[in-house]
Amino acid sequence: MKPTLPLLLSLNGGYVDTAGFLALQGLFTAHVTGNFVTLGASLVLGISGVLAKLLALPVFCIVVILTRLAGERLRAKGHQALGPLLGTKLALLVVGAVLAIRFGPFANGDSATAIVTGMVLVTAMAIQNAVHRVHLAAAPPSTLMTGTTTQIMIDIADLIGGVAPEARPALVTRLRRMAAAVAVFAAGCAAAALAFALANVWCFVIPPVIALAALLLRLSAPEETRP
Repeated sequence: MKPTLPLLLSLNGGYVDTAGFLALQGLFTAHVTGNFVTLGASLVLGISGVLAKLLALPVFCIVVILTRLAGERLRAKGHQALGPLLGTKLALLVVGAVLAIRFGPFANGDSATAIVTGMVLVTAMAIQNAVHRVHLAAAPPSTLMTGTTTQIMIDIADLIGGVAPEARPALVTRLRRMAAAVAVFAAGCAAAALAFALANVWCFVIPPVIALAALLLRLSAPEETRP
């Protein structure tokens, strides 16, 4: 598996999460635990989008379960699972982009169109999270940066404090991979913020392009390296 595939997923993770937050009244589509915070803020401040934030976690959980079951079913039948799952995510991001452009901007996060658009994007990113955990487990997470950043700081502390010479190469390699994941995720966040400022809901055109690049990269991998 080419190491750039996890980085493309991280780029899309940061982009979709930020674009969704900006366009859908504070809805996190990839980092759903953040919706507990924004839900509290919505209730106290009277901001719209309460229902979408309530739905995000159960939708995310159900999709992760279905993704796992679908992947296992494909593998049991002798098929590769990662390609079809990435293809499904791509299709959902296309649908999400069409909905956002057709019905957005979303001044009311509780409107039916905003909720449907948000749940389509949550579904897409739930698939990405499940795929990454199951099929790319050796790579740093593509959406959850808190744990990755914590580990980076721990590794830096270990390097400063001194580690056994034989352990140093593996630690440095892990540190570089995690730092790249965080940097690319941050770049995705910045790109989404800029795209939203310039083009509003048309910023959702970009995630399907990144997802297509990831799928093509996956399909170009040698057969024996495919999960």
